[in-house]
Amino acid sequence: MTNHTLLNEFILRGIPQTEGLEAVLCAIFSFIYFFTLLGNLLILIAIVSSSTLHTSMYFFLGLLSIFDILFPSVTLISYKGCASQLFFYHFLGSAEGCLYSVMSYDCFVAICHPLRYMLIMKPGVCVSLVVVAGLVGCLQATILTSFTFQLSYCGPNQVDYFFCDIPAVLPLACTDSALAQRVGSINVGFLALTLLFSVCVCYTRIGIAILRISSAEGRQKAFSTCSVHLIAILCAYGPVIIICLKSTPNPLLGAMVQILNNVFSPMLNSLIYSLRNKEVKSSVKRVFQNILLTVCE
Repeated sequence: MTNHTLLNEFILRGIPQTEGLEAVLCAIFSFIYFFTLLGNLLILIAIVSSSTLHTSMYFFLGLLSIFDILFPSVTLISYKGCASQLFFYHFLGSAEGCLYSVMSYDCFVAICHPLRYMLIMKPGVCVSLVVVAGLVGCLQATILTSFTFQLSYCGPNQVDYFFCDIPAVLPLACTDSALAQRVGSINVGFLALTLLFSVCVCYTRIGIAILRISSAEGRQKAFSTCSVHLIAILCAYGPVIIICLKSTPNPLLGAMVQILNNVFSPMLNSLIYSLRNKEVKSSVKRVFQNILLTVCE
């Protein structure tokens, strides 16, 4: 029999196969992180300060900006506890995925049932949908974190990754991790496929409704209503689809996909919504001008 000391901390080794590039990567990711915070914070302030944006669509967009501020912070800001990092990563990721589905449903109601939109998307309904998204994220994160850290870790404590994700942590367990691996794969895959299916159903119905509009101007207006959100969804799910199509992904490819999903998508969301949406663009521009005037005075 061999004595083992249970681990109480993990050391993150960073992005695989990037030794010697730490200073360059730190500068790049610091700039992206700052830009992400600034862009999403401006959108959030614009939505709160502009009365014309106090609708359900922009209520969900404001929450998405909050998620996009918090989500990259999980991996870019170090936590003392690996379990805390893993929990908040899956909580925010699952809740944001649910929010994308809610926003798809909001677009569906706006295009397919415009006369009943205000009746269906009442403030109470919007809040309830957001609460459900949060509960789903919390339940998912609790299950995954519990199954991962109920195992004993008594060997190496160096995680060969840039944050505490399940596939990177489980190989360090000194007990059988097969059950935790299955639960993690099934839960993450089932939730992702369910949310993606709901988005596809909503946009299929939206596409059919847009094609039935007789005037070209009406089709253009309807398409512009949801095109911004559709682009954001493609940016969020695109990296996940890429990694799923690879039968044996290498560590560097997996890390690049995670970086696209965790770091670049929150930054791109702020660009997409501020540049493609005229109302948000004008409100953000007005907020930015007021900030500059305040600073200059």
